[in-house]
Amino acid sequence: MTTNARLRALVELAATGSVRAAAQRLVVTESSVSSAISALAAEIGVPLVDRDGRGVRLTPAGERYADYARRILGLHAEALSAARGEADPEHGTIRLAAVTTAGEHMLPDLLTSFRSRYPHIALGLEVGPRGVVWPMLAAHEVDLVVAGRPPDGLDALVRAVSPNTLVVVGPPDLRDDFDPGHTTWLQRETGSGIRATAVSLLDTLDVAPPQLSLGSHGAVVAGAVAGLGVTLVSRQSVRRHLESGALVELRVPGTPMQRAWHVVSQPTATAATNLLVRHLLTHRELGWRPANRPAGDD
Repeated sequence: MTTNARLRALVELAATGSVRAAAQRLVVTESSVSSAISALAAEIGVPLVDRDGRGVRLTPAGERYADYARRILGLHAEALSAARGEADPEHGTIRLAAVTTAGEHMLPDLLTSFRSRYPHIALGLEVGPRGVVWPMLAAHEVDLVVAGRPPDGLDALVRAVSPNTLVVVGPPDLRDDFDPGHTTWLQRETGSGIRATAVSLLDTLDVAPPQLSLGSHGAVVAGAVAGLGVTLVSRQSVRRHLESGALVELRVPGTPMQRAWHVVSQPTATAATNLLVRHLLTHRELGWRPANRPAGDD
């Protein structure tokens, strides 16, 4: 088994907490995963896993090494993409990650127009909460992230920004009879930036209404349309529902909130990634404007 394969086995074991689950993800046998971990431990000279009942768990040394292994694998993939793309950017690869709202409502138009211009660039997209996508960029597992404000201390470059207006929406029958302290608020999944913003808004209003966690952006919007309650969302993401009258914007102190979407790349982006950034800035109808600055420099 190659060094990369061994590192991948450790990373998957760290992510899943199970040899069986790691083997399933890697489509290999459990014995292959165990052998890979044993070989790494022998090479390093310290135990990487401990027995934990019938399973195993990473030792502190194993957890630390898994963090480095994740970055090593990400950098290696980035290096391959950079080298191949430098010779022929229009046949390169771009690894994208986005928070759910951006992935569902902002990237489709961008990627459609980009693919029509550069049909031979391979695109990969991961969608998840901010607590997932930003660590992926930090570990060099993706080339570009589309999300809200980057976390402080992230070694990355903000390439473009776009307005993002947060509003409270609900069914039309609440238009004239809405009490933010007694109406049910529909919340996103734990780890979502917009969930944290909604909780902060309720704290600022000093109210404790009923709350219902529905998970994804699509679920909370569908719940609001069905009359389950109200929710805080990006106005751009529910534009069609507002225009059709399925949802109405509700007056809540402190809203609308002006935020911004960010397109953030590695400090040294691949040639194919730069083509995508140039594309979105050239097509101003997509709503983006330049913002070349370090990620934590707001």
